Amino acid sequence: MVPPTGRVEREDTTLLQATDTGEGLKLDSTGRGVVADRLYQTVCIAAGAAVLVILGLILIYTTKQALPAFRREGLGFVFRDNWVPNDPDGPDGPQTAHFGAWAFVYGTLIVSAIALLFAIPIAIGIALFITEQAPRRLRGPVISVIDLLAAVPSVVYGLWGILVVAPNIEGLYGSIHDLVGGVPVFGRLLGVPVSSGRSFMTAGLIVAIMITPIITSITREVFWTVPTDDKNGALALGATRWEMIKGVVFPHSFGGVVGATMLGLGRAMGETIAVALTIGAATQITPNLFQSGNAMPAVIVQQFGESSGDFQAALIGLGVVLFGITVLVNLLARVVVSRAEHRLKGAVA
Repeated sequence: MVPPTGRVEREDTTLLQATDTGEGLKLDSTGRGVVADRLYQTVCIAAGAAVLVILGLILIYTTKQALPAFRREGLGFVFRDNWVPNDPDGPDGPQTAHFGAWAFVYGTLIVSAIALLFAIPIAIGIALFITEQAPRRLRGPVISVIDLLAAVPSVVYGLWGILVVAPNIEGLYGSIHDLVGGVPVFGRLLGVPVSSGRSFMTAGLIVAIMITPIITSITREVFWTVPTDDKNGALALGATRWEMIKGVVFPHSFGGVVGATMLGLGRAMGETIAVALTIGAATQITPNLFQSGNAMPAVIVQQFGESSGDFQAALIGLGVVLFGITVLVNLLARVVVSRAEHRLKGAVA
């Protein structure tokens, strides 16, 4: 028996109103949907809080272990470059030690800068090729190769760097120096190379190869989030493909690309074995990128096994300084992204 039309309309209206207000979801699952939603929210909050708590505990514990070195050197621990675990010529004989980390901070920043300088353009180019140019049948193999490179252990890159790259690249460094040695600025940056080939530049190139797949994978996913209608609209208005990428893809993906770069920078600043094998292990500050140096993670892995007392505290202090620099760089990146996004929104409005 078919119910009257008015009754059907009243039931439909009631159901729509209940659905619009959320009551339909509550009644449909007898309250289980609300409980599941609250449980999901609680789990997410707990997971986020757990990350912060773990990071805080790591920072507190390492800082506590490094306090003897911080108290002994003060701010000079960061801003002096006299790293001498045992000074036989000191006033107290061979027990006198000095811990100045600035040479290692400098090396870490230089290697990371070189790595980003080479990795970012290559990673963005590969990501654009995959998302905008590559045929569909070619995308799968290229993505698989990129993901495979991201999974290669760092010690493999380090061994390849010290056994293959360093012995064979010194001649290229010499040719570059001969070419630009007379130019005032480049002559100092690209000076006489070290004979072993183990230098800031070699370490930076190896780290660049290591972080390129990471930046590429994330940038590729960010580029794929650009609305197709926006890209087609730009092309329909007469824009070339490069103008479409510059005017649509890059503005929409700026925050994601910066985030990918920050992940790559974190990997570069924290890289240990590959840098330790290819940087040369020299405690010095020099503008010559073809000379040997050292970095904070590399020093820790090189010297921690023979350390004790204040020496060990100083090595742990290097880890604390590295942690602080990483946090500071990420905060600055957040500021840059927020200002850029605000500027883009203002331009659109």
